[in-house]
Amino acid sequence: MSAALWVVGGSLGFAAYAYAGYPLALWLLGGLRRRPAPPLPSGTAEWPTISIAIAAYNEEATIGPTLERILALDYPPDRRQIVVVSDASTDRTDRIVAGFADRGVEHLRLPVRGGKTAAENAVGPLLRGDIVVNTDASTGIPPQSIKLLVAPFADPSVGVTSGRDVSVGAARLDARANIGESGYVGYEMWVRDLETRVAGIVGASGCFYAIRASLHRTPVPAALSRDFAAALIAREHGYRAVSVPAAICLVPRGASLHQEYRRKVRTMSRGMETLLYKRHLLLARRHALFAWMLVSHKICRWALPWVALLGGVALGVLAPTTPWAGYALGGVGLGVCAALVGWLWPSGRALPRLVGLPAYVVWGNVAAMHATLKAVRRELSPTWEPTRRGPAGEPALPTEVSR
Repeated sequence: MSAALWVVGGSLGFAAYAYAGYPLALWLLGGLRRRPAPPLPSGTAEWPTISIAIAAYNEEATIGPTLERILALDYPPDRRQIVVVSDASTDRTDRIVAGFADRGVEHLRLPVRGGKTAAENAVGPLLRGDIVVNTDASTGIPPQSIKLLVAPFADPSVGVTSGRDVSVGAARLDARANIGESGYVGYEMWVRDLETRVAGIVGASGCFYAIRASLHRTPVPAALSRDFAAALIAREHGYRAVSVPAAICLVPRGASLHQEYRRKVRTMSRGMETLLYKRHLLLARRHALFAWMLVSHKICRWALPWVALLGGVALGVLAPTTPWAGYALGGVGLGVCAALVGWLWPSGRALPRLVGLPAYVVWGNVAAMHATLKAVRRELSPTWEPTRRGPAGEPALPTEVSR
């Protein structure tokens, strides 16, 4: 009985630290280490040259509008390069991109599909900018966001900048579809802002981030996550990776929990492999603060569902003789029921908030367990099937912004 109580208490404490204690510690540390934001360059000649790279696979529905928005970004045209690398697309993506050649858009088609990271590796030698901006074919970027993302590089200690994801309803989906995703994205952006004040973020947003070209040239194996690796590479070379809250990018929400589940399994398993590849950052004494942040932000999140499973078993042991344990176990059961309802809910239809949030949490933790098993079995998957979220629409701030 006493052992079961300890397991339940330990599980609750672990969850509290992962999602509340760690941000609180960051907030306290950040008050001592806050850095002023660098000023925006005042003249055109002061802006660095940039290369905007878009890795695309079968994006005929989104690549045209995305290129139109990128061409309209507020950045000196003579200091901007735009390159689309097609990962052996089999639809009209290459034909659409070729239609933008007379407007300065460059196009690289890979003959064999190798995955997003392989595509980003392949396009590297073609990039001429001092700063490389990576974005996705379905992401909406407001015109002013590009300068805001690039401006922090005026600080010589900054090696990577990451935009602020804002989860929005896609044009052809109900704006409330998969609303749990929106809440989680807002929480994640808040944690990254806190990390920036302390020692820098531990991973960048894959849909919109920038990196110094010298760091971008560092090889990353095709099966790993380059956006996560970017922050780790920056730390290895003595730079910080920072979140830029004002550099907003609009990310359409997934149409269903099924879609989000597959995406989470893929990104988390690749993230685990990436951290294993850069595991020396967890051991080096000179990276002690950053190592603590990696463990707290990444490893604790990945381990939480396994710890919660132990806690659930302990509640089951206590429930027959301890009323509060029975009530807690009943609450867990309600969460599982909500997850099942969310899983069976029609794609693109709005989930009730009381169902959507717990369903997203439950399936997110199941995805972490699935990803852990894939990582343990070393089931590396370099190729990716892009999450078909639909276009983000016009790059204007939505009325609902994730905070």
